[in-house]
Amino acid sequence: MKYSYEELAKMIDHSLLHPTMTDQEMEEGCRIASKYQVASVCIKPYAVKRAVELLRGTGVLVGCVIGFPHGNSAMESKRFETRLACTDGAVEIDMVTNLGKALSGDWDYVAADIQAVCEEAHAHGAKVKVIFENDYLTKGGAGLSSADFKRRLCQICERAGADWVKTSTGYGFVKGADGQYNYKGATAEDLKLMRESCSAKVQVKAAGGVRDLDGLIAVRDLGATRCGATATAAMLDEYRRRAAATEPAANGAAKSAGLGTGGY
Repeated sequence: MKYSYEELAKMIDHSLLHPTMTDQEMEEGCRIASKYQVASVCIKPYAVKRAVELLRGTGVLVGCVIGFPHGNSAMESKRFETRLACTDGAVEIDMVTNLGKALSGDWDYVAADIQAVCEEAHAHGAKVKVIFENDYLTKGGAGLSSADFKRRLCQICERAGADWVKTSTGYGFVKGADGQYNYKGATAEDLKLMRESCSAKVQVKAAGGVRDLDGLIAVRDLGATRCGATATAAMLDEYRRRAAATEPAANGAAKSAGLGTGGY
């Protein structure tokens, strides 16, 4: 296999954000995250305390969304929401940027909004992922093309102290001319652009649309270090199936070459 199980599992932020998610479903999601040893759960603010209790000692981190899903909370509200999440035990914060302000060209507001969350989170030892919602940015804005707009956001995030830039919320549905709502989420083009637009100290997170193992591997190949996912069990079970299928062939080749397969 191209990557180890741990390398791929520790990319996953197991997403527990559906609007109708019950307490029982959230708790089962935490158990799945622990079973598969992913990087974190990404949950709603009210659930942070319970998730911290469930995941204590497992090695799985607790992350919390802020200003979710549309990013339109007041700057002061986002700061307070961040403080509360960190006090409750969250060690990663996924904030949604204010796209209305960005599309208006009010870059100073956008920068201050992101910086407020970063300062609050970092004061508590937490890290910050800034969500762009790229499905809303296909036409660009504020006099910039789509690509240049996203580059500008990346630059602002880095200066504001963000630890990650993130493609999507997973809920950025766009109404088409036919009245139907569609959604792409993370795309190869956006991941490549975002990786190239930040220095190495800022990581990239994919979210939305990554539903199978091949998608997760593709995201890693493009330089993303985290991936929001709900199909965690399916992806990592598939990894184990493939690894088990290739192991006998590898062992047979080693024996044919007169090599041992055991450890020291």
